[in-house]
Amino acid sequence: MANLLIGKMILRSLFKKPATLMYPVIPRQWTERTRGRIEIDIDNCIFCGICSRKCPTDAITVDRDKKSWTISRMGCIQCSCCVEVCPKKCLVNEAGYTTPDLHKIVDTFTKQPEPEPETATEPEAAPEEAKEAEAAAKEPEEAERAEAAEAAEA
Repeated sequence: MANLLIGKMILRSLFKKPATLMYPVIPRQWTERTRGRIEIDIDNCIFCGICSRKCPTDAITVDRDKKSWTISRMGCIQCSCCVEVCPKKCLVNEAGYTTPDLHKIVDTFTKQPEPEPETATEPEAAPEEAKEAEAAAKEPEEAERAEAAEAAEA
């Protein structure tokens, strides 16, 4: 009798979808409220350090002098405290979690220095070019006036 129940269960499972997800083939769909890994928009960050002071595990460090922001991924507990207190709203919780690894992952983000405005050599060149353009525009007008004056004399 037990063999019939097992056989019935085997036949039923052959024609059904699997009960588990096909994880490597089909990625998991995260819900809207999932608190995953912390990501930063480094261009908007002002390096105030409020996120590092608010972090309960001290997973975030901010260096104002070097303009760098560092997070220890394995130390972060995804509590979202840093995201809530960020005054510029440059921290967000991305869907998904940090992939497992044999070594602790530490990510460092550094703000690239903004290019300095170019020296005043170009603005000086621009008026010279403008003067040359004006002179070139006046030459045809003067030629037309000279032709009109010659025609009037004749």
